[in-house]
Amino acid sequence: MEGISLAKLLIVGALIVLLFGTKKLRTLGGDLGSAIKGFKKAMNDDNAAAAEAKPAEKIAPKE
Repeated sequence: MEGISLAKLLIVGALIVLLFGTKKLRTLGGDLGSAIKGFKKAMNDDNAAAAEAKPAEKIAPKE
């Protein structure tokens, strides 16, 4: 059981290009990049909103 070699990856890559074409792959890559950028922006906005939130007041324990 050998691992995935460079030659196997190149063959799979060539088959994908033949099946989908370069224009479709370029479009998919752009869409994926936009989705990742949007996800990162949403995560940063959420973290910034959490940092701006007022911390909860501490309540003294009852004795």
